[in-house]
Amino acid sequence: DDAGKWHYTLFIENGRVADRSDRQLLTGLRKIAAAHDGEFRLTPNQNLTISNVAAENKASIEALLDEYKIANSMQATPLRLHSMACVAFPTCGLAMAESERYLPSLIDKLDAALASAGLADDAITIRMTGCPNGCARPYIAEIGLVGKGPGTYNLYLGAGFAGERLGALYRENIAEAEILAALVPLFEQYKNERNEGERFGSYLIRSEVVREIDAGRNFHAKEHSA
Repeated sequence: DDAGKWHYTLFIENGRVADRSDRQLLTGLRKIAAAHDGEFRLTPNQNLTISNVAAENKASIEALLDEYKIANSMQATPLRLHSMACVAFPTCGLAMAESERYLPSLIDKLDAALASAGLADDAITIRMTGCPNGCARPYIAEIGLVGKGPGTYNLYLGAGFAGERLGALYRENIAEAEILAALVPLFEQYKNERNEGERFGSYLIRSEVVREIDAGRNFHAKEHSA
């Protein structure tokens, strides 16, 4: 930046700081905190920005990210980097379905489908909540999943990548097999039919998979594509 400082926004899956067998996020952040003389900033997307890193400290911070396997490129695909979930079960008394504990495994399956379609490097926003209150803002994700009951979700599609457009209801009260059955063909279509630089949500609008919702007052309108 203008002051000669560096910043790194670190992906924190669903905002949960913990060590896992494949990466040591909690331990790594402790080591970074001991070495870092700048700031840590929480982001609205559950991530953490390591801010105001002096140029002479940049390499040592990067080395710690690599050592504890928490650099973004080492821990997440583009889809996972743009994911978010609320806590849902067992923490939230309003939850009707899993969210934080379930979304990572669903992303594993969706990542496999994206790779099969040749879209492994494409960023798509996906968010999940355990109830319609939408604490993880699923209604502005290109793929939004809202819990309806144990193991079932409403699927919303077509929101803007940058959150500038709401998603439209595409399928109601569906489980994992139906979620995959709905999304996998759309990934294939997107790969084959998209315009240059066109985002997934925008493609779904243009191809009339779902209607465009450009204002909240239109969110509950009944007409929507099947």
